[in-house]
Amino acid sequence: MKKIAILGLTGSIGLSTVEVIRRHRQDFQIVFASSHNNFPALLKLAAEFNIPKLVITNEDLKNMITDIPRNCRVQFGNDALQSCLQTIDCDLVLNAIAGSAGLQSSITVLQRGIDLALANKESLVMAGHLIKPILTRTGSKLIPVDSEHSAIFQAIGSTPASQIRKLILTASGGPFRNLSLAKFNSITLAETLDHPTWNMGAKVTIDSATMMNKGLEVIEAHWLFNIDYSRIQAVIHPQSIIHSLVEFVDGSIISQMSQPSMQLPILYALSYPQRLESNIMTTNILDLPDLSFEKLEKERYPLFFLACQVGKTGGILPTIMNAANEAAIELFLNKKIAFTDIHKIVQSSIESESNRLQPTLEDILNNNRETYLKTTRDYKNLI
Repeated sequence: MKKIAILGLTGSIGLSTVEVIRRHRQDFQIVFASSHNNFPALLKLAAEFNIPKLVITNEDLKNMITDIPRNCRVQFGNDALQSCLQTIDCDLVLNAIAGSAGLQSSITVLQRGIDLALANKESLVMAGHLIKPILTRTGSKLIPVDSEHSAIFQAIGSTPASQIRKLILTASGGPFRNLSLAKFNSITLAETLDHPTWNMGAKVTIDSATMMNKGLEVIEAHWLFNIDYSRIQAVIHPQSIIHSLVEFVDGSIISQMSQPSMQLPILYALSYPQRLESNIMTTNILDLPDLSFEKLEKERYPLFFLACQVGKTGGILPTIMNAANEAAIELFLNKKIAFTDIHKIVQSSIESESNRLQPTLEDILNNNRETYLKTTRDYKNLI
């Protein structure tokens, strides 16, 4: 039985992981879990799965916790989370923390030599240059959880990077794929959160609408698979059946496909390098719709192209971009800015900062915090 720690248990990916483990209780045991705010759901799941250790990273909730499950210890704060990750006995950690808050945990886990199932793309976006040497030194395995990167991971197998011509990430196109550009200034929050294919958290759903998520995934793919940006492409695939493709140097293209479900790549990440027999997802190819592909339009998805350029530039700019985007999304969720202001804020934030190559973890964490606060405070000047 594989012992699993799940960071961000009560989020979208965390809850999908719970569903996978419910179906495979004989294969996986949750030995540690964390959540930021949703302590009622965390405690309920701890009771169901007999999870012995929990961390709630929002320390303000410390005096609100009651009815802790028997034989369960609860700690509070990010320092407690990092301390637990340095000592927990487990075979695999799944990092499903949303946004930049997940970076430090990824590094803590990998420094211990523990395998990491990564659903937190910001870890590699902000600190890929730090994480890659850690992997070399410790021998930890980094297993992608995002459906696109899981598809590429499965398609590549043991093929060396020198035999790969191109990685092709697929994107649904989000809710505004066919919306007239003239109507973008009137896009509402409710419309943005109404994703046509996937059920995700608010941050990822908004990133999907702007296509920032695909830009972040291009950066993540660069670090995961050691492929130059010039050999990474993204296309719109509205049906979300083909989750990504790999073109090899001989001209062959291999893809991974299934009905859209995050539980399938999660199961693969948990069971890797094995495949477990499961009825989580079945795909009858005779029932599939026609499959189509489209180019991404720069006018419709400017954040995608900005993110790709920032990834190529590297240094501290991916951190600046990510922090400004997180702040802009929070402003949009609070209805302080318009949908189209998200791109304006991110663009202005990047242009107002000078780059710093090879930033340390301390540099990244400090710049991430400062940029978020500055963007939240001065957003009207950035629009």
